Amino acid sequence: MPRQSSPDPGTADTDRVRAVYDKQARHYDKIIAVAERLLFAGGRQWACRRARGHVLEVGVGTGRNLSHYAADVKLTGIDLSSAMLERARRRAIALRRPIDLQVADAQQLPFPEASFDTVLATLTLCSIPDEATAVAEMARVLRPGGRLVLLDHVASPHSMVRAVQRLLDPLFVRLAADHLLRRPEAVVASAGLVIDELTRSKLGLVTRLGAHRPHR
Repeated sequence: MPRQSSPDPGTADTDRVRAVYDKQARHYDKIIAVAERLLFAGGRQWACRRARGHVLEVGVGTGRNLSHYAADVKLTGIDLSSAMLERARRRAIALRRPIDLQVADAQQLPFPEASFDTVLATLTLCSIPDEATAVAEMARVLRPGGRLVLLDHVASPHSMVRAVQRLLDPLFVRLAADHLLRRPEAVVASAGLVIDELTRSKLGLVTRLGAHRPHR
């Protein structure tokens, strides 16, 4: 049976994240385009090339990945912010790209277990209050053999860079709901997924991660 979920989980942290992205939606594409040029060039294409079958995009945002998916994938996209989703909906129409868009919380996905062949999240895990719960949910809705694909900024392995991140993290979390010190490979492994691909770039600030749900 599907888990019961609500677009309004009612937690203070989740509500704050929703408010941040509702406010940013109008200008998000301009804001993120700068970061993509500096840190994440080619990252969206890399992630979408690994998507197959029925795909769940967690944190679909304004739909910046939509043009990069293969034509034969079936897309479902969720986001906490209805304002972001409205922009994704417009983009999907302009691209003539069918997609089922839903307001939902990554920490409580409203889908039955083993629903998707691929779960993909780009520049998303950094903004989820409880990333371990979110990744566990992503693992739950993956079919056995299904693939998880993540692109994000993370804690750098370089101590000097990480020290700067540690200083900036409280400010970024408060103002932008953006966590700078996440280590997604640890929570992915804890969720029972097998990591197949893990690369770092930009002084270790950017990670590309591919994993799969093993057959039991």
